[in-house]
Amino acid sequence: MIAPAEFIAGQPASRVLLIADHASNRVPDDVILGAAPALLNDHIALDIGVAPLTRVLAERLGAAAVLARFSRLVVDLNRDADEENVIPAMSDGHVIPGNRNLSAAGREERLARYWYPYHALVDERIETLQPALLGSVHSFTPRLSSRPEEERPWQVGVLYNRDERAARIAIPMLRERGVVTGDNEPYSGRALNATMNRHGEGRSLPYLGLEVRQDLIATGEGVAQWADQLAPVIREVAAALA
Repeated sequence: MIAPAEFIAGQPASRVLLIADHASNRVPDDVILGAAPALLNDHIALDIGVAPLTRVLAERLGAAAVLARFSRLVVDLNRDADEENVIPAMSDGHVIPGNRNLSAAGREERLARYWYPYHALVDERIETLQPALLGSVHSFTPRLSSRPEEERPWQVGVLYNRDERAARIAIPMLRERGVVTGDNEPYSGRALNATMNRHGEGRSLPYLGLEVRQDLIATGEGVAQWADQLAPVIREVAAALA
């Protein structure tokens, strides 16, 4: 069986662990989603640009990183296991037939194969590395198909729930660098923050939840440009909270 995530060891001195829940659009051969193949390259299947961005950030920072190896349509790792949408039957207006017709036993098997091992790996890496900061790396679509009228002008969003420590340092730093920065936008970490709630807030471990607009990191050039912007911010936030 393929491991649920790729792990980049990094340098212990960085004290940063990057986590990318939606880094892949891989669907195992025995998981039948029934969705149009083109949707696997859409934002509903993965966070576009996040895998290369996380790898470049890890290299720049000397940071460790965990990158999920399966599509969010197989299981959404940034949802709690008991949430209905942890295995989405519909996403941004698209029906996912194989998930809609999944039995209760099939659902539990899917979680047992992918969700629990992934989060167990994150737990183990945190306990081993003892990072000073978790960095959650996601990306967001400039426009939802189901709400095309909704404007999403932010270049980067910083998400948080109850623990605002890293966010309150990072948001002004990003804005000073000229980045159009959302404060709990384009959606709120008080509603969508499951991985950081579990691994950050559950340990009182500071975390920086970053959402980068997908059109900005869809190319190698864009990834390099945004790594230039984000790496110094992550480094300074980690130093301030160490």
